[in-house]
Amino acid sequence: MIEPPTPPRIVFRALGPGLVGATALTLVHEGARRVLKHPPRLDVLGTRSLKKGIRFFGGEPAKGRRLHRQTLAGDLVSNGLFFSLVALGRPKRPYLRGVVLGLLAGVGSVVLPPRLGLGKAPSRARPSTSLLTVVWYTLGGLAAARATRKLLAHRDPALSLVRPIG
Repeated sequence: MIEPPTPPRIVFRALGPGLVGATALTLVHEGARRVLKHPPRLDVLGTRSLKKGIRFFGGEPAKGRRLHRQTLAGDLVSNGLFFSLVALGRPKRPYLRGVVLGLLAGVGSVVLPPRLGLGKAPSRARPSTSLLTVVWYTLGGLAAARATRKLLAHRDPALSLVRPIG
């Protein structure tokens, strides 16, 4: 019998840091969209993609606050799964993976929506909007990397960022 390359418990353990990164991204976005004059509207992109997906499968999407809550839940799940990739791989390089994955997700969320039929205004309204989108996803990747480092430090103190003196 062939063994999987990654033990399943490591994959499940990676979901925690992924959820930390997704939560950080969502909190930054939800807070900033209430304060900034022209914030990236990642929630609008999420709503459009959720509606499109539900209609593709023959369903009728929710409306109003219920749709917004469903979108936030979908964003947390999908971004959590994506950012969990930070915790997989070499234990000494989670920050590099976090930055690279965050940059890829940010650039993808600026470039891909028009090509997917989701419109261009929410993430490309202004140059600053595009830049903030990339920065916020990178912050999510860094949060996932920090959570990964904490998880590894808990398991193996030699990998901790701060080593005890003595």
